[in-house]
Amino acid sequence: MHQIVLDTETTGLDWKNGDRIIEIGCVELLARRLTDNRFHRYLNPERSIDAGAVEVHGITDEMLRDAPRFADIVDEFLDYVRGAELIIHNAAFDLGFLNAELSRLGRDPIETVVSGVIDTLKLAKTIAPGKKASLDALCECYGIDNRHRTLHGALLDAELLAEVYLAMTRGQETLMLDAAPAARVQGGARRDGAPRPALRVLRASEEELVAHEAVLAEIDQASGGKTLWRTLTE
Repeated sequence: MHQIVLDTETTGLDWKNGDRIIEIGCVELLARRLTDNRFHRYLNPERSIDAGAVEVHGITDEMLRDAPRFADIVDEFLDYVRGAELIIHNAAFDLGFLNAELSRLGRDPIETVVSGVIDTLKLAKTIAPGKKASLDALCECYGIDNRHRTLHGALLDAELLAEVYLAMTRGQETLMLDAAPAARVQGGARRDGAPRPALRVLRASEEELVAHEAVLAEIDQASGGKTLWRTLTE
């Protein structure tokens, strides 16, 4: 499975009011393993950065004066993500900005280039309804060290999100269950009359149950809520 974990930093919070992307950070997961294939660019947004945004990510107008524009790196970026499944925290935000940038250049939406999108914010709320689901909160929940994260940064946040996603969905890479408290079920007799060996039943751990629910949530999201178990329970 080819997945790209993506994050952006922007001049402000609303692409509809002309805010632009100033940083893109991506890391690659192949078969649930983090590779060294990263994509990271700072971008000149051709407009000023809101003071409130600078407080969040620390990126100033001066820092981006000589940076390339989105138009200068768009083909390289699209080639990097093409055919991959995107993993984004609060995907609507980043997709809105990416599609606004692409629209300015007369390009098709990002969803037409990639194979799908997983929103880890929605996934986290499905796994643990009512609990905090910010990236910092999820790092704390899954024991991921983010003490070096004093400011937001697209590449750093993408790296942290990759670890969070793997922790949230742990267990998908194998069908083998870890040893767990087991019960012995006595078997009947075989055709030759010999007793069947006792069957060992492995109980799913709490972590495996959470991972299972995460898998179902992802499949359900990808199907647009048309999975069999969703229709049976509605």
